[in-house]
Amino acid sequence: MRLVGVGVGPGDPEMLTLKALREIRDADTVYVPVLAPEEQGRAEAIVRAHLGADARVQRLVFALADPVDGPQERRRRHWDDAAETVAERLRDQGGTVVFATLGDPAVYSTFSYLAAAVAELLPEVEIATVPGITAMQATASQAGIALTEGSEPLTVMPVLRDVTALREALRARGTVVAYKGGRRLGELRDAIDESGALDRSVYAEHLGTPDARVLPLAEVSDVDDAPYLSTVVVLPPRGGRGEQW
Repeated sequence: MRLVGVGVGPGDPEMLTLKALREIRDADTVYVPVLAPEEQGRAEAIVRAHLGADARVQRLVFALADPVDGPQERRRRHWDDAAETVAERLRDQGGTVVFATLGDPAVYSTFSYLAAAVAELLPEVEIATVPGITAMQATASQAGIALTEGSEPLTVMPVLRDVTALREALRARGTVVAYKGGRRLGELRDAIDESGALDRSVYAEHLGTPDARVLPLAEVSDVDDAPYLSTVVVLPPRGGRGEQW
């Protein structure tokens, strides 16, 4: 019995590693996270691009869009229900079950919660992960920027509750990546502007899809309509070659 968290990248079906594709194609069942049973999510769209209408692809409902600063009962209930579904599937049929997750399974992924719950129900299950391309890497690629140079540190954080941690990170001399900040994009941009880094900031949304946008944060006018899974990369001040902080 194997449960494998497979990172499928930010949205482009071509941004899938060969190992990830092999695990997906060889799996007995491929679970994909969705907001509702009747809705296709981005992870499923990536998997379907390679497997088509294969019946092995099945949906697991999660409260993916619920805020983390409110009551957590609904999110926990979905985690538990999903774990029961996966554990029952493994108990009954064994084999390999893949959970497809956007980006990388080790970076702010639902897979960590699912894997922990399944391991409690089935201690004998083997759990593995396959890394995937992250949104910050895809953003840097499309924007034509280097995430880090020289000895610059890299700070990655979700902006879910407030921008306090972001303000602190911006005081350091390194690159800051803000994930999941769509609901607070206006506040996030104000904090970046106050730090003097607005002209060094890049915004990205819907990466790897036909609706993708990658542009300077200063040019984003629709801050109240930003999607939850948006990405902002704030670069540090840089001099000439080899003169980074």
